[in-house]
Amino acid sequence: MARIAPLHIDWKPDRTADRPVTGQIVDFMCERIASGAWPIGARLPSQRALSEAFGVNRSTVIAAIEELADYGIVEGRHGAGTRIISNTWSLMLSGAPDWADYVSSGFFKANNDTIQAINRYEFDPTKTRLGTGELDPRLFPRRMWRRVAHEAAEEIDALGYPPPEGLDVLREAIAVHMRDWGVECRPEQVLISSGALQGLQMISVSLLSSGSTVVAEAPSYIKSLQVFQSAGMKLAGVPMDGQGIDVGALGEVLGWSGVSGRAVSSSLGSSGVAGPAIVSGAAASAVSVRASSQVGRTGVSGRSASGGAVLYTIPTNHNPTGITMSAQRRRMLIDACVAGRLPIIEDCAYQDLVFDGDVPPSLKTFDDTGMVITVGSASKALAPGLRIGWIVADERIVHRLADVKMQMDYGAGTLNQWVFARFLTSGMYAEYLETLRGELRRRRDAALETLDRLFAGRAHWNTPGGGFYIWLTFDEPVRMGRLFQRALERGVLLNPGDIYDFESDNALRLSYAYTTPEEFARAAAALAALV
Repeated sequence: MARIAPLHIDWKPDRTADRPVTGQIVDFMCERIASGAWPIGARLPSQRALSEAFGVNRSTVIAAIEELADYGIVEGRHGAGTRIISNTWSLMLSGAPDWADYVSSGFFKANNDTIQAINRYEFDPTKTRLGTGELDPRLFPRRMWRRVAHEAAEEIDALGYPPPEGLDVLREAIAVHMRDWGVECRPEQVLISSGALQGLQMISVSLLSSGSTVVAEAPSYIKSLQVFQSAGMKLAGVPMDGQGIDVGALGEVLGWSGVSGRAVSSSLGSSGVAGPAIVSGAAASAVSVRASSQVGRTGVSGRSASGGAVLYTIPTNHNPTGITMSAQRRRMLIDACVAGRLPIIEDCAYQDLVFDGDVPPSLKTFDDTGMVITVGSASKALAPGLRIGWIVADERIVHRLADVKMQMDYGAGTLNQWVFARFLTSGMYAEYLETLRGELRRRRDAALETLDRLFAGRAHWNTPGGGFYIWLTFDEPVRMGRLFQRALERGVLLNPGDIYDFESDNALRLSYAYTTPEEFARAAAALAALV
């Protein structure tokens, strides 16, 4: 094999430029690789030689090489130096087909690299999933499942297409189950979807206009999805505090008159509890300014006083922060949204998983005008593989979504619908939830003890009253991309906070639901060593 010639460097970074020196070095090396001047397999000069060639200290060179390694462009091998292992810029070369044009022209926008990596490594059994949004499969109620499977074999004679709205038996069972959330609804107001995510997709393509704005908590689960952006919508973030979304900040984002920080101060004054801020004042202002520029501050456009905007919120066991919106804040939010004619999409995926105190009422409970669409799911509490979710809304909306559902997949799986209906109507689901909540509380308490032992003085976090998540924020800046990669090398899969936020937040979403306390402690210890 021909020997690769030494790499030639006749360039130095511009210290008067706005771009940091490390970034300039990374850009230069990427350009050399993209042009073919530095071929795959070539070995980089030593760190000392690079620092002399660039006129910088070795720590700057090390930081640049580490960033290239994080991109997967170079790799350090023991005894063999650092070599170029991948040309990720090859699609930009002259004469090569630019597949990015084909990929980006589709309806669905691509997830960012970190989310794609998480989705890929979640199926790797050698990785401990420290931030995953899934329940431990070992908690699946196998005894109950065997009973239901036996009954299905005895009772189901055929598996034809179901009605697009869903099986009547399941719609009726969900209408009854909604009473536990404080919602009185009829089966005709329930539509069955293939998971809650499909429900959001159907809403985005059939009820919302392209170019409208989806306002959400910052951070928010919806920020890690492309479902609304793929339908041509913008996202805008609103800061949170310990009681949930900041209604005053929401009013500022949407340009509402009469809804401001004064309303929030009044609310907090009566309760005496403000709770920890999730987004700092400076960050909140920046988010509000960006969102205001998207939505507009005139307040009146089209059919809505909110300029065609819609609010997406997770009021109970919020993903990713674990915060549950207080009852007072729920009422305040509904009142403000009614006054501003702002429709609400309420995501109740974790509503059944409250283990401290009573289950709070759904926002739909306070809805007297039909402005709230509530989305539920069997994925978080029971089984994600069932792919069963539901939407509770005005009947006219249900009919519209049912038409879209037919166009998508001719209805959710008949067997899956029947199984979940049997879990609900037999009382097994309620029995299972009681046991599950106790186990989640036990795991939550153990996880908090582990964090106290390993991260006290280095980070701060919340104490969730249900759901899966602890939102941990480091007290000192941490390079999250590098932490993600190094944790992977040690067998720990993380969910960095910035995939849920509108800007870098120096945080992690930690989950105690997928691992045993012992597994969580081992993974957290590896994380603490890295930090």
